[in-house]
Amino acid sequence: MFTGIIKSSGIIQESNKSNSKLELWVGVNADIWNRTDIGDSIAVNGVCLTVKSKDAPHIGNRSSFVFDVVDETLDKTNLGSIKLQEIVNIETPLKFSDGLDGHIVQGHVDIIGKIIGNELIDNNWLLEVKIEKRCLKYCIHKGSIAIDGISLTIAKINDNYDDKYGSVSISIIPHTLENTNLKFKTKGDTVNIETDFFGKYVEKFL
Repeated sequence: MFTGIIKSSGIIQESNKSNSKLELWVGVNADIWNRTDIGDSIAVNGVCLTVKSKDAPHIGNRSSFVFDVVDETLDKTNLGSIKLQEIVNIETPLKFSDGLDGHIVQGHVDIIGKIIGNELIDNNWLLEVKIEKRCLKYCIHKGSIAIDGISLTIAKINDNYDDKYGSVSISIIPHTLENTNLKFKTKGDTVNIETDFFGKYVEKFL
């Protein structure tokens, strides 16, 4: 379980695709590498992955984690199209002693979204992301959403983009823009979307 508060970034160092999975090398800083064990969970762009092995520094002087990404995850996230040297958001799991600064994020991505608007307004970046309407129902005004693992607040919802899609708009403050991979994103790029899981439980009970 995570909070969506990104304090570190990683870099894609290597990827090998086989018939059933993608083997992914992600370079991380020394602090995270040293305190993470094989079998631990790490969120990469909001996707909860299990550390398969640890590789000592050899590419770009960064130590790396090796992950197996299975077809189910590749189908629902943008990790299958990720490029070498791409910057990714890294988050370690929430500990009971930590404060909950963002919101509860499971690392279980619902859907891939596409950036359809990114405009700088009054020193804030207004980001608009297109998502399928089947997931839009879990989004509420001023509610939380995780985009590439980043805990963000929904400023506006457009449920009439077209018959299949709607969109959410988020105002990105300078700190978030500077400390996440959003500063490298542009129109047409894909992002991983995890909606607030509380709404899913309410829907299930009702």
